[in-house]
Amino acid sequence: MPSLFIDGQWLASADGTTSPVVDPSDGSVLTDVDVATDGQVQAAIAAARRAFDTTDWPRTPTGDRAALLDRVAALIDRDLEEMALLETRNTGKAMRESRWDMADVARVFRYYADLADKEAGRLVDANDPNVVSRIVHEPVGVCGLIGPWNYPLLQLSWKVAPALAAGNTVVMKPAHYTPLTAIHLTRLLAEAGVPTGVVNLVLGPGGRVGQALADSPDVDLVSLTGGIEAGRALLVGAAVNVKRVALELGGKSPNIIFADADFETVVDNALAAAFVHSGQVCSAGCRAIVQDEIYDAFVDEIGRRADLIHLGRGIDDTTEAGALISAEHRAKVEEFVASAIAEGARLVAGGRRPTEPELQTGFFYRPTVFADVRRDMRVIREEIFGPVLTVERFSTEEEAIALGNDTTYGLAGAVWTADAGRAQRVAGRLRHGTIWINDYNTYLPQAEWGGFKRSGIGRELGPSGLDEYREAKHIWHNLDPKPGGWFGG
Repeated sequence: MPSLFIDGQWLASADGTTSPVVDPSDGSVLTDVDVATDGQVQAAIAAARRAFDTTDWPRTPTGDRAALLDRVAALIDRDLEEMALLETRNTGKAMRESRWDMADVARVFRYYADLADKEAGRLVDANDPNVVSRIVHEPVGVCGLIGPWNYPLLQLSWKVAPALAAGNTVVMKPAHYTPLTAIHLTRLLAEAGVPTGVVNLVLGPGGRVGQALADSPDVDLVSLTGGIEAGRALLVGAAVNVKRVALELGGKSPNIIFADADFETVVDNALAAAFVHSGQVCSAGCRAIVQDEIYDAFVDEIGRRADLIHLGRGIDDTTEAGALISAEHRAKVEEFVASAIAEGARLVAGGRRPTEPELQTGFFYRPTVFADVRRDMRVIREEIFGPVLTVERFSTEEEAIALGNDTTYGLAGAVWTADAGRAQRVAGRLRHGTIWINDYNTYLPQAEWGGFKRSGIGRELGPSGLDEYREAKHIWHNLDPKPGGWFGG
């Protein structure tokens, strides 16, 4: 079946170009998908522009848009197992993770369905009984939505659900590696009754297809979840047209552990923070910052537990961590590990590919732990986006805060302590968009998500996630206009 959706029609690539979609667990080709030509990308943008400018969609009652989103959520529930399997086979993650993700996607659509008609604007006191002054919110226009490969559908849903709730039209561009669940979602949107041209789907490499969305004067907003270099390139294109940009660009997240925290609990959660989805998580707790009193014991135990993590295909119920997304990405992780060893870090666990025969055709890498790291090492400074955990040492609360903030990123972080006052002090001073206290990697559709510093611009989820896709307009209504303005005559 064709895999491009443009102006209400499923289309094959205009020049016949296709791209293989690979299962990272064994390197097999799952299917081939169509790659949009430059002309088809422009056709998708034109369809979205036309649907926004010439149809009733932007002015559709919010209750009708909410009902559409609710129908989509119900369809996701119906197809949850099928979609989870697609996600697992496309990303390599464990099925239990993919099931959680699909359930969360449905929750995101329901949240924005509920929120869509809750904001009616506000009246502004003009200090004049003959004036009605009000603020209303209107859709931005055509939105280019670019998703990542690690949570392909979940993070795309954070964009498309609020964009549609606000009355925008969209062109979706999933990651080149992982288009399968975005294709399925597009089918569900069409089944739910989204009007022609309101939703469009184009596939292809980000440097060409995604950049075209940023460069086009007919696109009013571009939202990207991806890497820092992709974000910079989109900003350049968006700057030419002075369009709105929302960027989530990753992190280097500190997981600060005080000695008074329950030891077994923090070890267990530190493992999950670092190695869920094989560390391919923008908010992964890849930097454990541990107080002196428990540092040695923590290093020993986290290393022992990391060596016990069971790698396998995502469809295997015993799998705890799956494959990396590609051979190229695994090679990048291996370069980071080699540089850490060369710079003097102590390898505690992992640092190699697995030896099991059944894992040799997939892109697997053992969960890796480094201790005795220094702040100038690449493994500390740069985002790896893989199963690599570094363990740093601190003595005082002030030192923990300084280490936690010593990064150019600012997406997320955590603090573990039995002292409630200290927990609040540290959380208040960490410069990251989300701070967990005695927990890690939980989120709510109703709570904002985004980063400080190089982790991005803007917020997804929560009311702010809807505001990203709306323009505020001031309407001043003089109820009793009279002649005789500024100039007499």
